[in-house]
Amino acid sequence: MNFIETIKERAGQEIKTIVLPEAEDIRTLKATEIALKEKYANIILVGNEKGIKEKAKENNININSATIVEPQTSPDYEKYANLLYELRKHKGMTIEQAKEIALNPVYFGMLMVKDEETKADGLVSGAVHSTADTLRPALQILKTAPDTKLVSAFFVMVVPDCEYGSNGTFIFGDSGLNANPNPEELSEIAISSSKSFKQLVGEEPKVAMLSYSTMGSAKSELTQKVIDATKLLREKEPELKADGELQLDAAIIPEVAKSKAPDSKVAGEANVLIFPDLDAGNIGYKLVQRLAKAEAYGPLCQGIAKPVNDLSRGCSYQDIAGVIAITAVQAQK
Repeated sequence: MNFIETIKERAGQEIKTIVLPEAEDIRTLKATEIALKEKYANIILVGNEKGIKEKAKENNININSATIVEPQTSPDYEKYANLLYELRKHKGMTIEQAKEIALNPVYFGMLMVKDEETKADGLVSGAVHSTADTLRPALQILKTAPDTKLVSAFFVMVVPDCEYGSNGTFIFGDSGLNANPNPEELSEIAISSSKSFKQLVGEEPKVAMLSYSTMGSAKSELTQKVIDATKLLREKEPELKADGELQLDAAIIPEVAKSKAPDSKVAGEANVLIFPDLDAGNIGYKLVQRLAKAEAYGPLCQGIAKPVNDLSRGCSYQDIAGVIAITAVQAQK
């Protein structure tokens, strides 16, 4: 059983309700059909009910078991507009602005997740919207989790026929949100990513703080940032298996690790790869996805009070179906 099949099975053991605010995109509708047919999540589609049903019918997609909510006609619209106003009035938002913004499907979906009475457990967006348009309302409405200092993003990468990592499964962080994290932020990304690996993969995380240098083989401001981040990480989480700075080959290939970092307990065995900045993280995941034909699930978010996950706008409906399952498992905690 591969990674996503295992995740779907886990999601089906305690079914959660996931909100999809991009309901008029055919990929979202196909993913909805999969989630409902395979019975691993309940789905709330936010958007124009007539348009959603027509598109589903035209494309022979069965979404009969989904709940469709249209913000303009929802009995909760006034309540959600007032909730948004209360949350944002300290930032200068007026009730008139709140009423207009609450009609936006992403904002309305976030408000549903915020509202305990709705029993919506998480949200997936990003097939149509930018990362900013997905995460801005999440941070404004849901806020950060109590035990988290920084919201960050990661990808679960599943590489076929791969002996490295956890049978080819890795977490890449931060590959979707924080552009140039400082050492403190990089250490927080590593901590969150290790927890995400443990939760989703179910194995012990082994964290590599990546650089173009291995254990002092080069020196610059760039390598020093990773060295400082690794030191902070060890101070915060002394029991966590983590090491750095490591080049990618030293981090995941045992033979290289023996020569470049022979004393490291992580080198050659890393399954959580922490990139020094967003340039490296984004380029890295896309190289692995395209050249190694890896499954790439994300960018998934960590550190938000309730599960919210972003998608690449180039995603397939199968990608969305997988992220729905991951979001449902995140909601189980």
